[in-house]
Amino acid sequence: MERRYSEDADVSSQTDFEFGSLANSLALLLEAAKTELEHDQEAAKTSLATASSILQSEIERRSNAAQGFRTGGLAGWQIARVRYFIDMNLHRTIHASDLSAVARRSTAHFSRSFKRAFGEPPHAYVVRRRLEEACHLMLTSSASLSEIALSVGFSDQAHLSKLFRQAFAQSPAKWRRERETPVRR
Repeated sequence: MERRYSEDADVSSQTDFEFGSLANSLALLLEAAKTELEHDQEAAKTSLATASSILQSEIERRSNAAQGFRTGGLAGWQIARVRYFIDMNLHRTIHASDLSAVARRSTAHFSRSFKRAFGEPPHAYVVRRRLEEACHLMLTSSASLSEIALSVGFSDQAHLSKLFRQAFAQSPAKWRRERETPVRR
């Protein structure tokens, strides 16, 4: 019974951490949209579209996770531990074997279960989380794109830029510029 308690505690603390991070990112995007509305309506629309996209992605991910649990995905405590591990280790290389060890499953079984639970393969999820964290850092810090890229686990700024363009159809520099508040400029 002791073990079950600690797994429940992991789920609870991870949910709080995850919600806080998501809420902060959304709040920053909405605040940027509010500020931009007076000066640049296109930038405001882009901020609102990004916030909407993040919310939609989160709704779909949670829906897939709930369905995955019923269809042989990962248990709630495994999902929470894996998410926490990924978020705490974005800055380094994360292998499927690392994640399977956290979830206490074989690598092959884990990869199938992860995809059922999250709706995407482990690598795609890690890349998405890195991009989300890069967006958060671009909004909240004055660090260079190169520093941000390295801090979230990309090999260099070019790697971040390539994946960012694929995901958002614009460069990280342009995305950041469009969201800069007058105070940060």
